[in-house]
Order: sequence, then structure tokens, then C-alpha cells
Amino acid sequence: MTVQYQISNKELLSQQEQRESNARSYPRRIPIAIREAEGIFITDMEGKKYYDCLAGAGTLALGHNHPVIIEAIEKIIRDKRPLHTLDLTTPVKEEFVNELFSSLPEELKGRAKVHFCGPTGGDAIEAALKLVKTATGRQSILTFQGGYHGATHGTMSISGNLGPKKKVQGLVPDTHFLPYPYTYRCPFGIGGEESHRISARYIENLLDDPESGILPPAAMIFETVQGEGGSIPAPIEWLKEMRRITKERGIPLIIDEVQTGIGRTGKMFSFEHAGIVPDVFVLSKAIGGSLPLSVVVYDKELDRWEPGAHIGTFRGNQMAMATGTATLQYIKEHQLVEHAKEMGKRLLESLDGVQKEFPEIGDVRGRGLMVGAEMVNPELAPATSGSHPADPGLASRIQQECLKRGLILEVGGRHGAVVRFLPPLIITREQLDEVITIFKEAVAASIVR
Repeated sequence: MTVQYQISNKELLSQQEQRESNARSYPRRIPIAIREAEGIFITDMEGKKYYDCLAGAGTLALGHNHPVIIEAIEKIIRDKRPLHTLDLTTPVKEEFVNELFSSLPEELKGRAKVHFCGPTGGDAIEAALKLVKTATGRQSILTFQGGYHGATHGTMSISGNLGPKKKVQGLVPDTHFLPYPYTYRCPFGIGGEESHRISARYIENLLDDPESGILPPAAMIFETVQGEGGSIPAPIEWLKEMRRITKERGIPLIIDEVQTGIGRTGKMFSFEHAGIVPDVFVLSKAIGGSLPLSVVVYDKELDRWEPGAHIGTFRGNQMAMATGTATLQYIKEHQLVEHAKEMGKRLLESLDGVQKEFPEIGDVRGRGLMVGAEMVNPELAPATSGSHPADPGLASRIQQECLKRGLILEVGGRHGAVVRFLPPLIITREQLDEVITIFKEAVAASIVR
């Protein structure tokens, strides 16, 4: 029997405002309360249906309440499996590890170790940092401008966003920010392909300079597609160069796959686009099949930490392991990685078409189903790289116009000027076309000329 709630969006949002922390974020931009959800759709308390192209910030690879997820949850309960085991093993856990390891690149399969962390990607990033510092005996971490790795004290220290840092003192020392190859807003002011070549040369010179001021690093960490930074894909050649540079100098390479992993970019793991293998990579979001789970996968040569070096009460979430296994199996059986690649190409091509009509869309970019459209003011003078000033107000108006029309999108990137698309991997061609139509209508309705 379906429960009918006699309460409105406004009433629940009012209660939330009164009782929840001032640090809450999404309800400020997406002011709805969710009654039910299925597939790519969610329905609010008043019965309005929305296309969900936020999908738990990329968590819901199979969308909401997919049948294989429901079945996995019900089986755990029906079979009286433990729900919580710390890091004690179970058949459910071993099945998950088997499925995960079978998904790894061949070069890593025989060398991989996995560590289960607390339920968030941020906790797994913390674990990865401990791992490399322990293994190398070094302290410095190389990270990148525009990167986002979490909201804990340590992960915030290695993330580019300045806002959360302003009132938090004593961030982790020996953290060094490097220029990320953001082609549209080139950190070197030139743009184009030369941007990533200069970035690679700059980083290599920095590491070889005895007067650089940076001690030999414990690791380099980055996202192959910056998510919260504005859906910015690193060029493939740059990724290859980072792997060469770090390998030649004995610097462990950590790749943050929290948002990019499990098919999101059109490969099971985003680093596979470049044909490289990192020393460490971090998974969360989609790996738990919509439930909280995070892991660090790494080369066994780094496995030098002591028992209890990184712990957490909820690292034994059996239900998430079961739903994670179901997700991985479904993605493989139904070729969703290739589907994400095809749908991502269609989305980019369609947005390119919209951009031709509206110069207020300064840049369209992404990889797979991780796409962003950056809003600018074309009336203002461009920078030396050719990019116009960001227009966060327009991005916000577009988001709200989309919401009115039944489409949930998020904004992010520099100044909050990037409209981001993160639909479930199961999105159909017809659904994607409808999403693009709504977006185009919202852009037209939002532009003030």
C-alpha cells in the first residue's frame, strides 16, 4: 500500500530550515522535498515529477530504486545476513571484492590490495593520504587548483575551493597546488592545447628544481575530470605525462575516482582513457550501488601501514557491498559503460548546438556522462586566453528555470557559473533528448538582453 503524505514541499522545507544545520546546501538551490523516486525520475510532495540529472552527485549509476538494487537489499534481509561487521569478512564482502578486482585493468589485477573505509569518499581520500605518507616516509602532497576531494579537515586542505577554508584554521601543511589544464580558463593565459603542455613542463621542472622549495612529495593527487571544479576533463596527453613524471621520480600517483569511477566517463575507471594505471585510486559514490561505501585500491608495494592505521565503525556496510556487487554486475552485463560513452557524446554534441545559438554559453565540455556548460557574459571583454567573465547569476537562473520545467541540474565550477549534467547511466536516448530540450528552453528564458 502506498502511503499518501498530506504535507507540502513548503511545509517540509520550513521544518528543515528550522531544525537542520546552516551548512546544508542543496535545498537552497533545489527547494523541493522528495516523496518517491524511480529510475531517472523523482516526485516531490505535491506530485510534480522531475528528471534527476544530479543523481546523488553521481552516486546513482542505475538511478533510483533499480530492481537489482532492491533485490540485493531484500536478499540480505531475507537471508539474515549481518548488516554491520566492522572489517570482519563475510561471503557478501568476498563476492564484492571478487567483482571489484575482476573490473580492474590487467596490469593491476595481480598487484591490487583494497582497504575499506568509512562511508564517504572523503574518508577514503584521508586513508589514501595516510597510506602514501606511511609508505614513502614523506610529507608533501602535490594537488591541483580547482580540485575537490572532500569536506574533512585533511581533504579540504588539498581541495582548491577557498570558501570553506576561510574560517577553518590550521589546515594540513606541506600541501602544494599546481596548475590544472583548464583549457577554457588557462592558468597560463594562453588556452588551447598548449595549455596542458606548459602545465606538464612546469610541473616536471618544479620537481627537478633544487630550489623549488618543495621537498620530495609523498604523492600527487588529482581527478581526471574535475567535478565540483566545473566538469573539466584533463587532456589525455596530460594524464599520460603526469603518470610518466611521477613514475620516473618514484612519486605515488593517487587518482580520485569518487565521482568519475564506475562507468561515469565512458570507461569503468576514468584513468583508463589514457591507458595508465595509478598507484592508488579511490572509489565511493556509485561503488556502493546507491548506499554508503568507500574503498581505496592500491599497489601492494605500498601496503606498509600497521593494523588499525585507518579504521572506521561503518567500514563493514554489508548491504552496500551487496548493492555494489549488483551494480557492477549490471553495468557489465548491460554494457552501460559503452552506453555512457554514447550518451555523453550525444549530450556534448547537442549542447554544442545550443551553444551556437547562445553565446552566453562560453564553453561546453566533459567526458562521458559528466558534462558541464559554463555561463559567461559575452558583452564583457575576454581574457587573454579568449574566455569571457563568468556569469554565475545566469547559471543560477537557468538552474531555477530547469527546475520549474521538471529538470534537476546542479551548478558548480569557478564562481558557480557551470551548469552540470550528472544523469544516471541508464538514461535513454529519448530521456536525454527531453533533458536537452528543457535545458535549451531554460537558457532562452533566463537570458536578459
